[in-house]
Amino acid sequence: MRKRVLVIDDEENIRQMTRLTLEAAGYEVGEAGSGMEAFAILGGAALWDVILLDQKMPGMVGTEVLKRIKVLAPTTRVIMLTAFASVELAVEAMQLGASDFVRKPTTPEIVRNAVAAALLKSSEPRKVPDSSATEHKTPHRPAVTMNGFTILRTADVPGGLSQRSNERRFLVRKPNGREQEVVVEISTEAIAAVEQVTNRFPLEGAFWTEQAERFLSDFIWNDGAVPPSGKLVLKGVEPDEIEKGGKGHSRE
Repeated sequence: MRKRVLVIDDEENIRQMTRLTLEAAGYEVGEAGSGMEAFAILGGAALWDVILLDQKMPGMVGTEVLKRIKVLAPTTRVIMLTAFASVELAVEAMQLGASDFVRKPTTPEIVRNAVAAALLKSSEPRKVPDSSATEHKTPHRPAVTMNGFTILRTADVPGGLSQRSNERRFLVRKPNGREQEVVVEISTEAIAAVEQVTNRFPLEGAFWTEQAERFLSDFIWNDGAVPPSGKLVLKGVEPDEIEKGGKGHSRE
C-alpha cells in the first residue's frame, strides 16, 4: 500500500511541484492551501503518513496549524517548511511535534529525503513524557532535525561523546539512517573575543554548546549535508549572542 503525504502550502505552484516530486517517488499525495482546508481533510476517515507544512501562511502560521494537527492526527509525522529558520524556531516546532524542518526553496532530493526520514522515524517507538516526573523540572530540549538530518548532542547519545574543552561533538543522523560524528572546534580567537566583551569572565559551557549547535545547524541548513571533513571551526560569535550568554556568566 502506497504511503500518503499531505502538502499544506498557500502557494499553488509549490504544491504542484511537490506533488509531482512525491508522486514520481511512488507516494499518494493530497493538497491543502490553508490550515482550515487541511483540518477539513484531516477530519475525514483517511489516514496520512506524512504532512509537509509551510510555516508562513496567511491567517494561521504553520506552528499554529501544527498544534491542531497533533490533535487531529497525532501519529502522523509533520515536516515543517520555511525560508526563514533558526534553531529556536526548529526547537519550538519539535516541541510541538514536528519531526523535521526543511528549507525553502527546496529541491526534489531534499523533499524525498525528508519524507523518507519521517517515515523511518514513524517506525520508531515514540517516547511519552512522564508529566509527574517532569512537573518541576526544565523540559528536555528535543534533538533538532533539519533537511532530514538530526543533530544529537552528547547528552542525547548513549554513552556520550568524548570531547575537549574547546570542542563540541555531535552525532548527526542522516536521512538514510546512517550516523556521522561531527566536531565543532571553538577557536582561540572566538574565546578571546568573548572574554574581552565579558571582561574575561568565561561563559558557561552551555553557551558554547548552543553556539556550536547553531553553527552546525546553519551549515546543514545551507548545504543540505554534513561537513565533508566531519569538522567545523567556530571563529566568531554574534555580539547579541554574547550579551545573552553573558547574563549568566560565571567563574567556573
